[in-house]
Amino acid sequence: MSPEERELLNKCVGLVEENNQMLRSMKRSMRFASITRAIYWIFIIGSAVGAFYLFQPAIDQLKNVYGGVGDALDNFK
Repeated sequence: MSPEERELLNKCVGLVEENNQMLRSMKRSMRFASITRAIYWIFIIGSAVGAFYLFQPAIDQLKNVYGGVGDALDNFK
């Protein structure tokens, strides 16, 4: 193997190692982004369900009040 070929091979090995590091970093970033996105949506959906559960008695009470108002108006007619 000539010195020029050896130099090209060494450059190629260096580039391959650099590309491998970049690809591993990109893969790690993608994994972190996926986990973060899943946690984000779990939080959003959980908050919505929790808020509905928290306000359910008030919503039921408002339904009963407006239902009673509707009955009163029907009786008034």
